Amino acid sequence: MTRIAFLTAACMFRDNPDARADTFEYEHEIGALQPACAAAGLTLEPVIWDAPDFDPSAYDAVVVGTCWDYMEKPDNFMAMLERTDRATRLFNPLDMIRWNSRKTYLKDLAEDGAPMIPTLWADRADAATIAGAFDALDCGDIVVKPVLGAGAWRQARVKKGKPLPPADDLPPADCMIQPFLPAVAEEGEYAFLFFGGEFSHCARKIPATGDYRVQSSYGGYEKIHHPTEAELALARSVLDFVDGDPLYARVDMLRGLDGQLALIEIELIEPYLYPEQGPDMGEVFARALTRKLAG
Repeated sequence: MTRIAFLTAACMFRDNPDARADTFEYEHEIGALQPACAAAGLTLEPVIWDAPDFDPSAYDAVVVGTCWDYMEKPDNFMAMLERTDRATRLFNPLDMIRWNSRKTYLKDLAEDGAPMIPTLWADRADAATIAGAFDALDCGDIVVKPVLGAGAWRQARVKKGKPLPPADDLPPADCMIQPFLPAVAEEGEYAFLFFGGEFSHCARKIPATGDYRVQSSYGGYEKIHHPTEAELALARSVLDFVDGDPLYARVDMLRGLDGQLALIEIELIEPYLYPEQGPDMGEVFARALTRKLAG
């Protein structure tokens, strides 16, 4: 059997004292991927990415999975990926991960013509920056996100005239600022999943009542969405802007004020794959991984 490491984090295991509230998402994901990979002759082995005894050379390939604490120790994470890249095949590729690890990649996609949400970029999320963002974006309700972050970590919604959130709830360094779009609460976000360029499924991510964050740790939930041909074509067009051929990609889109879907992010590092909304997701993933290994 071909050995594949599926990188995850210690906090994704229920018996860990620092276990996250969404450990069940890891369980759903690995539970969908492992049997499908086994049927394809691939042994998918969960490995904690920062475990001292992790030896990437022991594997035929390494897949970056649910490493959902990497943004808290980004230097260690990148050093691990560099060691892995020297020792074996890494998916997604190192250069792609580097590019995608900072949300400034959205600037590249905007310049290429991808449908984007208006965005301001700043060195820090302080009071002066946020005050100026209301005028620059011509709105009274904004969302501030860290350039290096995931899962709504240190992301905040701020309304004009209201007190700022505590500093520990705002991005710790450089940030991006966007208008708050009502569609996120009314309709939710759309996550289009592709493996090796093959469309797998789409999940509609819906926040809890009174919230705008779609992650399960904040009460969000998902439904299956069957995209129209136009919606799927739009998601594919975003994927076409990526330099290279990712093993996995999640294209997250949200309806803008003009009524059209626009890109929130394209996740190429450690996205949740929404297996419950994609009953054939494991097979599509295994098929794509097999093609990669043969290439």
